[in-house]
Amino acid sequence: MTTPTTALIVGVGPGLGLSMARRFGSAGHRVALISRTGERHEAYRRELADHGIDSVAYTADVTDSARLRAVLADIAAHNRIELAYYGPAMPLQPGPITEMDGATARAAFSFLWPAIDMVNAVLPPMREHGRGALLFAGGLSSVLPMPALGALALAAAALRNYAITLNAALAEHGVYAGTLTIGGLVERGDIHAMVTANPAQFGSAAGRTLNPDVIADAAWEMYRSRDRTEQIFDALSGNTA
Repeated sequence: MTTPTTALIVGVGPGLGLSMARRFGSAGHRVALISRTGERHEAYRRELADHGIDSVAYTADVTDSARLRAVLADIAAHNRIELAYYGPAMPLQPGPITEMDGATARAAFSFLWPAIDMVNAVLPPMREHGRGALLFAGGLSSVLPMPALGALALAAAALRNYAITLNAALAEHGVYAGTLTIGGLVERGDIHAMVTANPAQFGSAAGRTLNPDVIADAAWEMYRSRDRTEQIFDALSGNTA
């Protein structure tokens, strides 16, 4: 009997992370979920089960390096990971780049190190089997100057470059890497819920939202076709590439 391959979703939430789990799970992959707390795991797994998707869930804050590495090692030891997706929220509040200091910049890069830990855990067996995919979700500030985001723009640009450079390094080994560059409020996600609940503070979300199912479908096509390393989803300036 063939062991099903696994799609690893790091940083799952009710928006894009869950949409990614459904999309790759519906293609026959088992799904392994990692999120900061386990409070919503039962609901996530129940929804996936309603779609006929087998799943497991683990609790790990990506900024807790030791815990994350232990969870990743356990998942890699018991699953053949076909796809690893990295999409947790960035850990800092934005601030003007003109007011950024070194400590703030260093703190923003705490978003990058867990992505590298994920790759270190899943890449060796992917290379051994000559197949697999790595996908990362980052922000539009990696390609479009957005001074108000400050240090977050630096971390987003670093993650984007990491993904694209990984793809160049791994193409001959049968492993694909790509990045989802997201500019807008991802519907059903926690940030979307916060913004729409406080329009007086954040303004209207109208015209600034993105459907996570559409993004997940595009991610599937990137994984399947491997014909591009980046897809841009831009609800802020109106461009999609």
